[in-house]
Amino acid sequence: MSILDQFRLDGQVAVVTGSGRGIGEGIAVGLAEAGAAVVVAARRTNEIEAVAEKVRAAGGQALARTTDFLEVDQIEALADVAVAEFGKLTIWVNNVGGAQDRTARTILGTPEKAWDNQIDLNLKSVWAGAKAANRAMGEEGGVIVNISSAAATKPSPMNGPYAAAKFGVNSLTMTLAAELAPRVRVVGVSPGGIPTEVLMEYSGLSEQELRERGGANVPLARMGEPEDIAAAVVYLSSPAASWVTGTTLSVTGGS
Repeated sequence: MSILDQFRLDGQVAVVTGSGRGIGEGIAVGLAEAGAAVVVAARRTNEIEAVAEKVRAAGGQALARTTDFLEVDQIEALADVAVAEFGKLTIWVNNVGGAQDRTARTILGTPEKAWDNQIDLNLKSVWAGAKAANRAMGEEGGVIVNISSAAATKPSPMNGPYAAAKFGVNSLTMTLAAELAPRVRVVGVSPGGIPTEVLMEYSGLSEQELRERGGANVPLARMGEPEDIAAAVVYLSSPAASWVTGTTLSVTGGS
């Protein structure tokens, strides 16, 4: 197998959570372009159907599955759907995250309900997704990719619960990698600033304003794109990364 062939995902089956738009959409499309069949999953049916159709129009295989990632039984069912549709599950990307109300608050000014929502959506869903994926992958094993955040490794004023949850995701990645090896590799990707809809709502800035302000503080002089994260996920999911586990790759433009 040539070095370039090792980056291919032909014959693989991937689930990407929170993949109706933004980073998740980029990951789903990228995995499909590398050869994987993809299950596109999120709460908004119209969005995941559009992403699945985009994959199919490019000649790939895709299935859209509406899923509430605050419900563990729906996460378990998502893994079963992947196996029922495509015969197996080999890649699971825990990408879903964010916050329901997208309101900036101090960490001690966060209402209990908002705290619980962020921890459940950003951390518990990763645990539940890994549990479902590990079961569905069976003896053949596979790869679990957890999407973290650059916010996890530094102070995050006005966004504390999210950062704390993502710090927990980094820890889960290391522990799961040790516990599931060698059958399942567990890796992470930590994105820097990307002008997604969530970030625009949270910051109150337009996409252009985000790009101008965010890029000014990045050594590589630009904000990221979903495709930047997709490329990292494709690598970590592929045979090219067969000796990589337990680590979280920073994709931040150097910031």
